[in-house]
Amino acid sequence: MIVKIDTKEKFHVITIQGPDIAANMTEKMDKELMALLDQKVKNVVLNLKDIKMVNKAAAISLLRLQDLFYVRQASFVVCNLQPEVKNFFATEDLTDLLNTAPTESEAMDIIQMEEIEREMGL
Repeated sequence: MIVKIDTKEKFHVITIQGPDIAANMTEKMDKELMALLDQKVKNVVLNLKDIKMVNKAAAISLLRLQDLFYVRQASFVVCNLQPEVKNFFATEDLTDLLNTAPTESEAMDIIQMEEIEREMGL
Protein backbone atom coordinates (compact mmCIF):
# COMPACT_ATOMS: atom_id res chain seq x y z
CA MET A 1 0.00 0.00 0.00
CA ILE A 2 1.43 3.34 -1.05
CA VAL A 3 0.44 6.23 1.18
CA LYS A 4 1.10 9.93 0.85
CA ILE A 5 0.97 11.97 4.07
CA ASP A 6 0.65 15.75 4.05
CA THR A 7 0.71 17.23 7.56
CA LYS A 8 -1.05 20.54 8.14
CA GLU A 9 -1.40 22.59 11.33
CA LYS A 10 -4.46 20.75 12.68
CA PHE A 11 -4.66 17.53 10.62
CA HIS A 12 -2.94 15.02 8.37
CA VAL A 13 -4.16 14.43 4.84
CA ILE A 14 -3.61 10.76 4.07
CA THR A 15 -3.95 9.76 0.42
CA ILE A 16 -3.99 6.05 -0.29
CA GLN A 17 -2.71 5.43 -3.77
CA GLY A 18 -3.77 2.43 -5.74
CA PRO A 19 -6.95 1.00 -7.13
CA ASP A 20 -8.33 -0.67 -4.02
CA ILE A 21 -8.29 -1.23 -0.28
CA ALA A 22 -8.41 -4.94 0.34
CA ALA A 23 -8.80 -6.92 3.55
CA ASN A 24 -5.11 -7.83 3.60
CA MET A 25 -4.22 -4.11 3.67
CA THR A 26 -6.35 -3.19 6.68
CA GLU A 27 -3.88 -4.27 9.36
CA LYS A 28 -1.16 -2.00 7.97
CA MET A 29 -3.65 0.84 7.43
CA ASP A 30 -4.97 0.48 10.99
CA LYS A 31 -1.47 0.50 12.46
CA GLU A 32 -0.32 3.55 10.50
CA LEU A 33 -3.45 5.61 11.16
CA MET A 34 -3.69 4.66 14.84
CA ALA A 35 -0.09 5.81 15.34
CA LEU A 36 -1.25 9.32 14.43
CA LEU A 37 -3.41 9.40 17.57
CA ASP A 38 -0.24 9.62 19.67
CA GLN A 39 0.99 12.72 17.86
CA LYS A 40 0.24 16.35 18.64
CA VAL A 41 -1.66 16.65 15.34
CA LYS A 42 -4.05 13.71 15.37
CA ASN A 43 -6.98 14.64 13.11
CA VAL A 44 -7.12 12.83 9.77
CA VAL A 45 -8.54 13.51 6.34
CA LEU A 46 -8.45 10.24 4.41
CA ASN A 47 -8.43 11.05 0.71
CA LEU A 48 -9.65 8.10 -1.38
CA LYS A 49 -9.49 9.83 -4.77
CA ASP A 50 -7.53 6.95 -6.34
CA ILE A 51 -9.53 4.11 -4.79
CA LYS A 52 -12.00 2.33 -7.06
CA MET A 53 -12.87 -0.62 -4.83
CA VAL A 54 -13.24 -1.31 -1.11
CA ASN A 55 -14.23 -4.70 0.27
CA LYS A 56 -16.42 -5.18 3.31
CA ALA A 57 -13.53 -5.94 5.71
CA ALA A 58 -11.79 -2.71 4.68
CA ALA A 59 -15.02 -0.73 5.06
CA ILE A 60 -15.57 -2.11 8.56
CA SER A 61 -11.95 -1.26 9.38
CA LEU A 62 -12.51 2.36 8.28
CA LEU A 63 -15.59 2.59 10.49
CA ARG A 64 -13.69 1.16 13.47
CA LEU A 65 -10.86 3.63 12.91
CA GLN A 66 -13.31 6.51 12.69
CA ASP A 67 -14.93 5.47 15.98
CA LEU A 68 -11.53 5.16 17.68
CA PHE A 69 -10.52 8.64 16.51
CA TYR A 70 -13.71 10.19 17.87
CA VAL A 71 -13.36 8.35 21.20
CA ARG A 72 -9.86 9.84 21.45
CA GLN A 73 -11.18 13.38 20.73
CA ALA A 74 -9.83 13.47 17.16
CA SER A 75 -11.57 13.89 13.82
CA PHE A 76 -11.58 11.37 10.98
CA VAL A 77 -13.13 12.41 7.66
CA VAL A 78 -13.06 10.49 4.38
CA CYS A 79 -13.19 12.47 1.15
CA ASN A 80 -13.21 12.13 -2.62
CA LEU A 81 -15.11 8.85 -2.68
CA GLN A 82 -15.29 7.56 -6.23
CA PRO A 83 -18.69 6.43 -7.58
CA GLU A 84 -17.84 2.72 -7.23
CA VAL A 85 -16.88 3.18 -3.58
CA LYS A 86 -19.96 5.33 -2.87
CA ASN A 87 -22.13 2.62 -4.41
CA PHE A 88 -20.46 -0.06 -2.30
CA PHE A 89 -21.07 1.86 0.94
CA ALA A 90 -24.69 2.47 -0.11
CA THR A 91 -25.24 -1.20 -0.99
CA GLU A 92 -23.85 -2.26 2.40
CA ASP A 93 -25.95 0.38 4.23
CA LEU A 94 -22.78 2.01 5.59
CA THR A 95 -23.08 5.45 4.00
CA ASP A 96 -24.65 7.11 7.02
CA LEU A 97 -22.05 5.64 9.39
CA LEU A 98 -18.98 7.09 7.67
CA ASN A 99 -18.06 10.75 8.09
CA THR A 100 -17.52 11.83 4.47
CA ALA A 101 -17.02 15.00 2.49
CA PRO A 102 -17.15 15.46 -1.28
CA THR A 103 -13.78 17.22 -1.45
CA GLU A 104 -10.59 17.56 0.57
CA SER A 105 -11.38 21.22 1.20
CA GLU A 106 -14.78 20.37 2.67
CA ALA A 107 -13.20 17.64 4.81
CA MET A 108 -10.78 20.24 6.17
CA ASP A 109 -13.76 22.49 6.99
CA ILE A 110 -15.42 19.66 8.92
CA ILE A 111 -12.27 19.11 10.96
CA GLN A 112 -11.97 22.83 11.71
CA MET A 113 -15.61 22.90 12.91
CA GLU A 114 -15.15 19.80 15.05
CA GLU A 115 -12.01 21.32 16.61
CA ILE A 116 -14.00 24.44 17.52
CA GLU A 117 -16.77 22.29 19.01
CA ARG A 118 -14.25 20.35 21.13
CA GLU A 119 -12.63 23.59 22.33
CA MET A 120 -16.04 24.92 23.34
CA GLY A 121 -16.93 21.65 25.06
CA LEU A 122 -19.90 20.90 22.81
